[in-house]
Amino acid sequence: MGYRELAFWDFSVYWFKVMKTKPYKQDTSPLGYAVGVTLDRFIKSNQADFPYATGELSQLLRDIALATKIVSREISRAGLGQITGAFGQTNVQGEEQQKLDVMANIRFTRALTKGGEVCAVVSEEDDEVIDLQNKTGKYVVAIDPLDGSSNIDVNVSIGTIFSIYRRVTPVGSPIQPEDVLQKGSEQVAAGYVLYGSSTMLVFTTGKGVNGFTHEQSLGEFFLSHKDIMAPATGQIYSINDGITPSVDKGILDYLTDCKQKGRTARYIGSLVADFHRNLLKGGIYMYPATVANPRGKIRLLYEANALAFIVEQAGGQATDGRNRILDIEPLSLHQRTPFFIGSSELVAELSSYSGL
Repeated sequence: MGYRELAFWDFSVYWFKVMKTKPYKQDTSPLGYAVGVTLDRFIKSNQADFPYATGELSQLLRDIALATKIVSREISRAGLGQITGAFGQTNVQGEEQQKLDVMANIRFTRALTKGGEVCAVVSEEDDEVIDLQNKTGKYVVAIDPLDGSSNIDVNVSIGTIFSIYRRVTPVGSPIQPEDVLQKGSEQVAAGYVLYGSSTMLVFTTGKGVNGFTHEQSLGEFFLSHKDIMAPATGQIYSINDGITPSVDKGILDYLTDCKQKGRTARYIGSLVADFHRNLLKGGIYMYPATVANPRGKIRLLYEANALAFIVEQAGGQATDGRNRILDIEPLSLHQRTPFFIGSSELVAELSSYSGL
C-alpha cells in the first residue's frame, strides 16, 4: 500500500470514529415551508383503518383520484375545447346529456376498468349496470360522473359523487342484483369531488371525513381539510324556490320559520357545491317530493347514499323526511328519493314539522 493510499485509509478510519450525527428537525424557515400530506401518503398511512385492508380499496381510491385529475383538466379548458353544451342524447332520467357528462363518464369508467379492483359500475349516464369484466374485482362503484354539468356553460361549480360497495356474491361469478342494490349503510367508502375555484376531493371510509385540494403545478392532491365536522346548526337553508308551490305544507311552514329566524337562503343548483358549503359552514339542503316528482328527484344509489354517509361521519344527518337515508332499501338502479341533509339540529328541526 502506497503512502497516499495509507494516508487516505488512516483518515477514513479516523473520520468514521469521530463522525457525529444529529436528529432531523423540520426547518421552519419560509424557504422550506411544508407542502403537506399527499393523498397517496395519506391512503398508505391509514390503510389499516380501511375495511378489508388488503390494498384493493386503496388502489381504487387512487384510480378515482387519477380520473378526477383528468376530468378537472378537461373542465378547466372546456370553453376552449368546444366540449360545453348538449351532447344530443338523453340519459335514463330523461335529462339531456351534456358533452361533459359523457366525457366524465368515459374517464371514470375507463380508470375503474384498468384498475382491476371494480367488477361493476352503476352510473347516472347508463341505463344498465356496466360489467367491467374484471374477474377478480371485489367492489361495485355507483357514480354520478358530473353533477350539475349544465352549469359549466356559465362557469359555476360542478362535481362528481361516488359510492363504493363490496360485492356480496362470490368473486368471479356473474354480477347479481344484490351486488348493486345495497343499502347505503353497506358502503365501505364514499366521496365527492368539487370542481370550483380549486378542485377538492372529499371522502370517507367510515373513519371520519377528510378533504384534499389539488395542487396543479405538482399534480397532487394534498390534505387541506382534516377530520371535517359539520356544525351542529347553521344559518343557511338551500332549496330550489321554484318548486315550493308544489311541496307539502310542512315544508312551507319550515321555510317560513327559517325566514322569520333570519336565516339565509343559498342555492347554487349544483348538489355537490350546495352540500359542500353547508357541510363546512352549517346549513340544510332540501329537495322534497313535489307534484311533478312525487318520489323526489335525488338519486338514491349514487347521490343520496354517498352524501348521507359523508355527512353522518361528519356529525350531521340525512333523511327522506321520515327515514334515515342509509336505511332505505333500493329497489332499482335509478331510484329517486326526497332528500334533506345537513347540520344535525336543522335536519331534526325539519323532521318535527307535520306533513313529513
